[in-house]
Amino acid sequence: MSPFDADGPERVRQVFESHLDAGLHHGAQLAVYDGAELVLDLAGGVTGPEGDPTTPDRRHVLFSCTKPYAGVCLHQLVERGKLGYDDPVRDHWPAFAAEGTEKGEITVRHVLSHQAGLPSGPFDERPDQWPNWGAAVEAMETLDTSFTPGATAAYHALNYGFLVGELVRRTSGTPVDAYARENVFDPLGMDDTSIGLPEGDADDVAALVGFEEFDRCRRLGAGLGGTTADAASLFNQEWMHRAVVPAATGIGTARDAARFYACLVAGGELDGTRLLDPGTVAEATSVQIEVERDGTLDVPRRYALGFERAGTAWDKYGTLAPRSTFGHGGLGSVVGWGDPESGLAMAYVTNGIRDEFEHAQRANAMADAVRTAFG
Repeated sequence: MSPFDADGPERVRQVFESHLDAGLHHGAQLAVYDGAELVLDLAGGVTGPEGDPTTPDRRHVLFSCTKPYAGVCLHQLVERGKLGYDDPVRDHWPAFAAEGTEKGEITVRHVLSHQAGLPSGPFDERPDQWPNWGAAVEAMETLDTSFTPGATAAYHALNYGFLVGELVRRTSGTPVDAYARENVFDPLGMDDTSIGLPEGDADDVAALVGFEEFDRCRRLGAGLGGTTADAASLFNQEWMHRAVVPAATGIGTARDAARFYACLVAGGELDGTRLLDPGTVAEATSVQIEVERDGTLDVPRRYALGFERAGTAWDKYGTLAPRSTFGHGGLGSVVGWGDPESGLAMAYVTNGIRDEFEHAQRANAMADAVRTAFG
C-alpha cells in the first residue's frame, strides 16, 4: 500500500516502523486507547541488539513514567482520608523535618508538583544504595531544602519517588510497590506492570541501548550517569530492575500504560474498575505551577500533581496536543499521556535511550500521527 493511500491506523503503523527502520531504537511498543477501546497495540524490532522479537507483553524499564503510578497511589489515600494534599509531610513522617523549619513547611502538594525544594542530593549519586529503602528514607530525612518550598519548581528526578513512596507506606502501612500492585495494577488489569521487578519473576526486561549524543541541549539527570550508555548500563542490571525506586524503576508495557491513562481520561473508571473519583482525577491533573525554567531541567514546565501538563515547546505529547493533555515522559525512551478533549490515551515505549532532542522528535511525531488518525 502506498503511504499516500494508507488510512489513519496504517499511517501510524508506518511512522512506528519508520522509527525502527531508521535505527532510533532496536525495539518498541505503541498502544492507543480511544475511549475504552484499545485501538492500536503494536510491537516491533527486537528486545536488544541481539534480542528476540519484541512483543506487546514484553516488559521494559519505564524510567520516570513510573512517577504517575506512585502518584495515583497517594491520590487514592487522599480519597480514603489518610492524608490531605496540604498536610505538611512531617505530620505523617515526623523525622522528615523539625517543626518550625523551612523543610517542615513542605506539603504533600509540594512533593507531588516538584515544589518541595529537594530536587537532588548526595543520594542521587549512590545508585548502589537505591535498593535500600531504609537508606533512602534516611537520605530524605537528612536532606536540606535548596529553595523555599512552593516558591518555584525543580524536577525531583529521584527524590519524588522516595518521598511519595514513604508517604504511601506510612499512611497505608504497605510498601509502595505492594500497594501499587494491589490497588492500581491488579484491579485495572495491568498484568505486566510493577514498581521494581517482583521477586520470583524471571528477568526478561528488554535490554536498553544508549545511542551517541546528537545535539545535546542539557545533561542527563544526576545519578543516571553522564551519557546514554552509562544510563543504559546501569538500568540493564538485574539488581536495578528489582529495586523499588518509585521515580524510575517501573517495569511494564505500552499496553498497560495506555490503559492507565485511558482510565484517567474516562474520569478514573474503566471497564467497571474505579481507580479514582472524577473529582480526584481533576485535582490530580490540574496545573499547580508553571515555570519558564525548571530548576533542574532548565526548560519550561507545567506541573500537576504527579503529572506534567502540555502547553510548552518542550512537551512530548505532540505538536497538536491541547493544553489539557496530561502525562509523563521517561529518560529518552518512554512517554505516556491522556487527552480529555479527544478521549485518546497513548503510550510509546522503546529500548533506545537517545538524546533529549531526538527523544522529543520521535515522541512528538508518534503523538501527532495518533492524533491525526484517531482525533
